Amino acid sequence: MPQVIHGDDFQHCIILIFGEPRTAVFAHIDNIGFTVRYNNELVKIGGPRTNSGYVLTGEDETGIVEGILECDEDHHLSIKSNRAIATGTAMSFKQNWREDNEFVQSCYMDNRLGVYNALKLAETLEHGAIVFSCWEEHGGGSVPYIVKYLWENYKIRQTLISDITWITESVQHGKGVVVSLRDSGLPRKVYVDKIRKISKDNKVDFQVEVESSGGSDGNEIQKQPYPIDWCFVGAAEDFVHSPDEKVSKHDIASMLTAYEILMQKL
Repeated sequence: MPQVIHGDDFQHCIILIFGEPRTAVFAHIDNIGFTVRYNNELVKIGGPRTNSGYVLTGEDETGIVEGILECDEDHHLSIKSNRAIATGTAMSFKQNWREDNEFVQSCYMDNRLGVYNALKLAETLEHGAIVFSCWEEHGGGSVPYIVKYLWENYKIRQTLISDITWITESVQHGKGVVVSLRDSGLPRKVYVDKIRKISKDNKVDFQVEVESSGGSDGNEIQKQPYPIDWCFVGAAEDFVHSPDEKVSKHDIASMLTAYEILMQKL
Protein backbone atom coordinates (compact mmCIF):
# COMPACT_ATOMS: atom_id res chain seq x y z
CA MET A 1 0.00 0.00 0.00
CA PRO A 2 1.28 3.50 -0.79
CA GLN A 3 1.85 6.22 1.75
CA VAL A 4 -0.96 8.73 1.31
CA ILE A 5 -0.17 12.39 1.96
CA HIS A 6 -3.02 14.86 1.98
CA GLY A 7 -4.96 17.16 4.27
CA ASP A 8 -5.07 20.86 4.99
CA ASP A 9 -1.34 21.30 4.30
CA PHE A 10 -1.92 20.33 0.67
CA GLN A 11 -5.26 22.08 0.11
CA HIS A 12 -7.18 19.11 -1.34
CA CYS A 13 -4.22 17.79 -3.37
CA ILE A 14 -3.17 14.16 -2.77
CA ILE A 15 0.26 12.56 -3.05
CA LEU A 16 0.75 8.78 -3.18
CA ILE A 17 4.26 7.48 -2.41
CA PHE A 18 5.20 3.97 -3.56
CA GLY A 19 8.42 2.31 -2.42
CA GLU A 20 11.51 4.39 -3.19
CA PRO A 21 10.29 6.92 -5.78
CA ARG A 22 12.54 8.21 -8.57
CA THR A 23 9.81 9.72 -10.76
CA ALA A 24 6.56 11.55 -9.99
CA VAL A 25 3.40 11.54 -12.12
CA PHE A 26 1.26 14.71 -11.99
CA ALA A 27 -2.46 14.55 -12.86
CA HIS A 28 -4.57 17.65 -12.23
CA ILE A 29 -8.04 17.12 -10.78
CA ASP A 30 -9.61 20.52 -11.53
CA ASN A 31 -11.61 21.50 -14.60
CA ILE A 32 -12.61 24.63 -16.48
CA GLY A 33 -16.05 26.19 -16.00
CA PHE A 34 -17.75 29.41 -14.95
CA THR A 35 -18.47 31.49 -11.85
CA VAL A 36 -21.86 33.20 -11.52
CA ARG A 37 -21.36 36.95 -11.14
CA TYR A 38 -24.46 39.15 -10.68
CA ASN A 39 -27.87 38.79 -12.33
CA ASN A 40 -26.85 35.42 -13.75
CA GLU A 41 -23.85 36.87 -15.57
CA LEU A 42 -20.89 34.47 -15.91
CA VAL A 43 -17.12 34.76 -15.54
CA LYS A 44 -14.89 32.08 -17.06
CA ILE A 45 -12.74 29.73 -14.99
CA GLY A 46 -9.81 28.86 -17.23
CA GLY A 47 -10.56 28.72 -20.94
CA PRO A 48 -13.92 27.01 -21.62
CA ARG A 49 -15.58 27.23 -25.00
CA THR A 50 -18.50 29.62 -24.80
CA ASN A 51 -20.94 28.54 -27.51
CA SER A 52 -24.50 29.59 -26.80
CA GLY A 53 -26.70 26.60 -26.03
CA TYR A 54 -24.33 24.61 -23.83
CA VAL A 55 -26.11 23.20 -20.75
CA LEU A 56 -24.47 24.15 -17.46
CA THR A 57 -25.07 22.71 -14.01
CA GLY A 58 -24.10 23.69 -10.48
CA GLU A 59 -25.33 23.90 -6.90
CA ASP A 60 -25.96 26.85 -4.60
CA GLU A 61 -27.64 27.06 -1.18
CA THR A 62 -31.05 26.60 -2.83
CA GLY A 63 -30.03 23.35 -4.49
CA ILE A 64 -29.05 21.89 -7.86
CA VAL A 65 -29.53 24.31 -10.73
CA GLU A 66 -29.22 24.03 -14.51
CA GLY A 67 -29.29 26.60 -17.26
CA ILE A 68 -28.33 27.43 -20.82
CA LEU A 69 -25.14 29.34 -21.62
CA GLU A 70 -25.73 32.51 -23.65
CA CYS A 71 -22.96 34.49 -25.36
CA ASP A 72 -24.03 37.72 -27.07
CA GLU A 73 -22.34 39.46 -30.00
CA ASP A 74 -20.15 41.43 -27.58
CA HIS A 75 -19.05 38.14 -25.95
CA HIS A 76 -20.81 38.89 -22.67
CA LEU A 77 -21.64 35.62 -20.93
CA SER A 78 -24.78 34.77 -18.96
CA ILE A 79 -26.85 31.76 -18.00
CA LYS A 80 -30.55 31.46 -18.74
CA SER A 81 -32.19 29.66 -15.84
CA ASN A 82 -35.62 29.39 -14.24
CA ARG A 83 -34.33 31.19 -11.14
CA ALA A 84 -31.62 33.53 -9.94
CA ILE A 85 -28.38 31.71 -9.09
CA ALA A 86 -26.38 32.78 -6.06
CA THR A 87 -23.36 34.96 -6.79
CA GLY A 88 -20.16 32.93 -6.62
CA THR A 89 -21.73 29.62 -7.66
CA ALA A 90 -19.46 27.43 -9.81
CA MET A 91 -21.08 26.12 -13.00
CA SER A 92 -19.79 23.24 -15.13
CA PHE A 93 -20.80 21.59 -18.40
CA LYS A 94 -23.55 19.04 -17.88
CA GLN A 95 -22.42 15.43 -18.19
CA ASN A 96 -23.27 13.69 -21.48
CA TRP A 97 -21.24 10.47 -21.81
CA ARG A 98 -20.98 8.89 -25.28
CA GLU A 99 -19.02 5.78 -26.20
CA ASP A 100 -18.60 3.43 -29.14
CA ASN A 101 -16.00 0.88 -30.22
CA GLU A 102 -13.41 3.53 -31.09
CA PHE A 103 -14.02 6.63 -28.99
CA VAL A 104 -15.17 8.04 -25.68
CA GLN A 105 -16.72 11.49 -25.63
CA SER A 106 -17.80 13.72 -22.76
CA CYS A 107 -16.99 16.94 -20.97
CA TYR A 108 -13.77 17.05 -18.93
CA MET A 109 -11.83 14.25 -20.58
CA ASP A 110 -9.19 16.84 -19.70
CA ASN A 111 -8.38 15.75 -17.13
CA ARG A 112 -10.56 12.80 -16.15
CA LEU A 113 -8.45 10.59 -18.42
CA GLY A 114 -5.21 11.84 -16.89
CA VAL A 115 -6.56 10.96 -13.46
CA TYR A 116 -7.81 7.58 -14.73
CA ASN A 117 -4.35 6.86 -16.11
CA ALA A 118 -2.75 7.69 -12.77
CA LEU A 119 -5.23 5.51 -10.85
CA LYS A 120 -4.63 2.55 -13.18
CA LEU A 121 -0.88 3.06 -12.75
CA ALA A 122 -1.33 2.91 -8.97
CA GLU A 123 -2.63 -0.66 -9.26
CA THR A 124 0.81 -1.98 -10.25
CA LEU A 125 3.33 0.74 -9.34
CA GLU A 126 6.18 -0.40 -7.07
CA HIS A 127 8.38 2.71 -6.95
CA GLY A 128 7.19 6.20 -7.73
CA ALA A 129 5.00 9.11 -6.66
CA ILE A 130 1.56 10.04 -7.99
CA VAL A 131 0.33 13.60 -7.48
CA PHE A 132 -3.28 14.70 -7.90
CA SER A 133 -2.87 18.46 -8.22
CA CYS A 134 -5.22 21.46 -8.23
CA TRP A 135 -5.67 24.70 -10.20
CA GLU A 136 -3.85 23.68 -13.39
CA GLU A 137 -6.71 25.10 -15.47
CA HIS A 138 -6.41 28.48 -13.79
CA GLY A 139 -2.69 29.13 -13.85
CA GLY A 140 -1.21 26.69 -11.33
CA GLY A 141 -1.15 27.04 -7.57
CA SER A 142 -0.48 23.66 -5.97
CA VAL A 143 2.56 22.55 -7.98
CA PRO A 144 5.20 24.82 -6.34
CA TYR A 145 4.69 23.56 -2.81
CA ILE A 146 4.25 19.95 -3.95
CA VAL A 147 7.50 20.08 -5.94
CA LYS A 148 9.25 21.54 -2.89
CA TYR A 149 7.92 18.70 -0.74
CA LEU A 150 8.94 15.98 -3.22
CA TRP A 151 12.44 17.45 -3.63
CA GLU A 152 13.09 17.96 0.07
CA ASN A 153 11.74 14.59 1.17
CA TYR A 154 12.50 12.26 -1.76
CA LYS A 155 14.96 14.12 -4.04
CA ILE A 156 12.70 13.37 -7.01
CA ARG A 157 14.32 14.74 -10.18
CA GLN A 158 11.95 13.42 -12.88
CA THR A 159 8.25 13.98 -13.57
CA LEU A 160 5.67 12.95 -16.13
CA ILE A 161 2.55 15.02 -16.81
CA SER A 162 -0.54 12.79 -17.11
CA ASP A 163 -2.81 15.11 -19.02
CA ILE A 164 -4.70 15.42 -22.33
CA THR A 165 -3.50 17.42 -25.36
CA TRP A 166 -4.99 18.52 -28.70
CA ILE A 167 -5.72 16.94 -32.04
CA THR A 168 -3.90 19.02 -34.67
CA GLU A 169 -2.81 18.71 -38.30
CA SER A 170 -0.01 16.36 -37.21
CA VAL A 171 -1.43 14.76 -34.05
CA GLN A 172 -4.22 12.39 -34.98
CA HIS A 173 -6.68 9.98 -33.36
CA GLY A 174 -5.57 6.36 -33.24
CA LYS A 175 -1.83 6.92 -33.64
CA GLY A 176 -0.90 6.47 -29.99
CA VAL A 177 -0.11 8.52 -26.92
CA VAL A 178 1.52 11.92 -27.48
CA VAL A 179 5.00 12.77 -26.20
CA SER A 180 5.16 16.56 -26.23
CA LEU A 181 8.51 18.02 -27.28
CA ARG A 182 7.34 21.46 -26.23
CA ASP A 183 4.35 23.76 -25.77
CA SER A 184 4.57 27.20 -24.13
CA GLY A 185 7.09 25.49 -21.84
CA LEU A 186 10.31 23.88 -23.02
CA PRO A 187 11.33 20.62 -21.31
CA ARG A 188 14.98 19.56 -21.32
CA LYS A 189 15.76 17.81 -24.61
CA VAL A 190 17.93 15.06 -23.11
CA TYR A 191 15.04 14.02 -20.84
CA VAL A 192 12.45 14.05 -23.63
CA ASP A 193 14.82 12.06 -25.85
CA LYS A 194 15.20 9.48 -23.07
CA ILE A 195 11.41 9.09 -22.87
CA ARG A 196 11.16 8.69 -26.64
CA LYS A 197 13.91 6.06 -26.67
CA ILE A 198 12.33 4.03 -23.86
CA SER A 199 8.97 4.19 -25.63
CA LYS A 200 10.44 3.17 -28.98
CA ASP A 201 12.56 0.35 -27.51
CA ASN A 202 9.50 -1.08 -25.76
CA LYS A 203 7.25 -0.75 -28.83
CA VAL A 204 4.90 1.79 -27.29
CA ASP A 205 2.65 3.30 -29.96
CA PHE A 206 3.33 7.05 -29.70
CA GLN A 207 3.43 10.28 -31.69
CA VAL A 208 5.11 13.60 -30.97
CA GLU A 209 3.92 17.19 -30.92
CA VAL A 210 5.51 20.63 -31.07
CA GLU A 211 3.32 23.60 -30.08
CA SER A 212 3.98 27.25 -29.28
CA SER A 213 1.09 27.63 -26.85
CA GLY A 214 -0.74 25.70 -24.20
CA GLY A 215 0.61 24.45 -20.93
CA SER A 216 0.29 22.06 -18.03
CA ASP A 217 1.64 21.34 -14.57
CA GLY A 218 4.97 20.95 -16.38
CA ASN A 219 5.19 24.71 -16.90
CA GLU A 220 4.90 25.27 -13.16
CA ILE A 221 7.53 22.59 -12.46
CA GLN A 222 9.92 24.34 -14.86
CA LYS A 223 9.58 27.62 -12.95
CA GLN A 224 10.60 26.12 -9.60
CA PRO A 225 14.16 26.44 -8.19
CA TYR A 226 14.84 22.69 -8.27
CA PRO A 227 16.65 20.54 -10.89
CA ILE A 228 13.53 18.56 -11.83
CA ASP A 229 12.79 17.39 -15.38
CA TRP A 230 9.29 17.20 -16.81
CA CYS A 231 7.61 15.90 -19.94
CA PHE A 232 3.95 15.90 -21.01
CA VAL A 233 2.82 12.40 -22.04
CA GLY A 234 -0.88 12.01 -22.80
CA ALA A 235 -3.59 11.15 -25.31
CA ALA A 236 -5.01 13.79 -27.67
CA GLU A 237 -8.60 15.00 -27.91
CA ASP A 238 -10.92 16.82 -30.28
CA PHE A 239 -13.27 19.65 -29.19
CA VAL A 240 -10.99 20.85 -26.38
CA HIS A 241 -12.62 22.53 -23.35
CA SER A 242 -16.15 21.85 -24.58
CA PRO A 243 -18.91 19.43 -23.49
CA ASP A 244 -17.88 17.17 -26.40
CA GLU A 245 -14.22 16.29 -25.78
CA LYS A 246 -13.43 13.17 -27.81
CA VAL A 247 -10.54 10.69 -27.35
CA SER A 248 -9.57 7.46 -29.11
CA LYS A 249 -9.71 4.29 -27.01
CA HIS A 250 -6.53 3.11 -28.74
CA ASP A 251 -4.71 6.25 -27.61
CA ILE A 252 -5.96 5.78 -24.03
CA ALA A 253 -4.62 2.22 -24.04
CA SER A 254 -1.28 3.48 -25.41
CA MET A 255 -1.14 6.04 -22.61
CA LEU A 256 -1.67 3.38 -19.94
CA THR A 257 1.06 1.19 -21.46
CA ALA A 258 3.50 4.09 -21.79
CA TYR A 259 3.20 5.08 -18.13
CA GLU A 260 3.60 1.56 -16.83
CA ILE A 261 6.81 1.13 -18.84
CA LEU A 262 8.22 4.62 -18.23
CA MET A 263 7.78 4.35 -14.47
CA GLN A 264 9.76 1.09 -14.54
CA LYS A 265 12.54 2.31 -16.84
CA LEU A 266 13.16 5.95 -15.97
